Formats: sequence, structure tokens, C-alpha cells
Amino acid sequence: MIFTDHGIVLFRQNFREADRLISLYTLQHGRINLRLPGVCRPTAKLKALSEPLCCACYRIYVRNGSVVGTVTGGKIEHIFPQIRHDLKRQALALHFCELMMRLTPTHQPSPQKYRLLLQALTELEYTPPCPAFAPAFTLRLMNAAGFGLDHPVLQISADFWKRMHEDNFSSLNFTSAEDLLSLAKCTNVCQRFLNRYLTAPLHTQQNFGLKNIDSLPHLHLEQENFPISIQLETAPAQ
Repeated sequence: MIFTDHGIVLFRQNFREADRLISLYTLQHGRINLRLPGVCRPTAKLKALSEPLCCACYRIYVRNGSVVGTVTGGKIEHIFPQIRHDLKRQALALHFCELMMRLTPTHQPSPQKYRLLLQALTELEYTPPCPAFAPAFTLRLMNAAGFGLDHPVLQISADFWKRMHEDNFSSLNFTSAEDLLSLAKCTNVCQRFLNRYLTAPLHTQQNFGLKNIDSLPHLHLEQENFPISIQLETAPAQ
């Protein structure tokens, strides 16, 4: 079967001598695992399509009975250059990609999740990250994945809860003491969920010794010193 679909690269890993494996979140087919043969060779033409955060229209071939498809071509749509040139933005973007990889099952289409990730990356491309960016994305992904809460918890106001789920990420700049307290509570909700649901810590939540990076995600898990090789993990189907 050959098809085309829009997708965003969540993760890539070298495979064999010159191939790469990627985890791609697509608009019509959900999260799928693909192989790009020969892209590590100096003359390869599809290498850019295997880079994390690449948003492109992919031409994909899947053999009958196979769980890993092959990328045969594509057209790049966005590469988010501002994110790639800023450490804070890049760390946050990769955090979103890892959340998508760890909290979504394979082969389960969800245009809502695809558009959520694309919106987050697009806003992050044009505006500096704010402290509410990461928890707002996590809450919305939880909701799209079926883990969301119907009503606010921890005495968070309904208006604040609605803003965290519906407003543009770039507009979530809170300054009042009440809003900052509510933001801390939302972050705590996300932390509890990730601690309970994930079987291993998120690699993008490690600080790797960086200092004064105030926009990095701060939902630290209890386990530390986990190896830095990301493992493809299938979430339960929703």
C-alpha cells in the first residue's frame, strides 16, 4: 500500500549502517514507525525528512503485514528554524514530541492531537515560551488522549482552567498571585498524571546540568539518571 500523509517527526534513531527509523505523528494515520533507507549516506536526498520537528507531506509504502513502513519521498512544509536556533524553545519542542510519542498509541488516527502539536510548534516558532506553555500542552494532550478532567481540581477557578485548555499558548502570561498559584496547581496535576501513567521518566525533563533555563519543563519525576536513548513505547488504545 502506498499513501501520502502530513506528519511531524517525533523521534529518529540510526538503524543498521545507513538507515534511520523515525516515529512520525500523521494527520490521517496517527503515530506510525517508518524506515528511511540509506539516508545516512553523504549523497542521501531524504535525510531532512528524518530530522525531529520536521513537518512534511510524506509518501509512504507499507508492505502487507508489516508494522514498519518505508518513506519513499516527501515535501517539507515547516522546519521551525527559530526553534532550532534557541535552546529553550528546542528543549520545549522536543518535550512536546516525547509526550506525543509516549502518550499516544500507534495506528490510531487523531487529527485533534496532530493539530495540537502543530499549533504548539507554530506558536513556539514565533513567540518565546512562557511558564504556562508546557502544562497547558500537557493538559490538552491528556484531554485528547482520554485522560482529561471534566472539572477543575485543587480549587482552580473554572475561568483559569478554561484558559489553560482553550487560549493560544502565547497568550498564557500570568502575573497575578492567584493565577500563578493556579498555574502551580496545574503543573502539579500534570506531574501526578505523568508519575502515575508513564513507566519510565521523560528524557526531556532532565536538566542535563543546564543552569538558568527558566523555560524548560519543570515536571521532574522521582527517578533519575535514566539512559538517554528514547525507546518507542506503545500506549493503550483509546
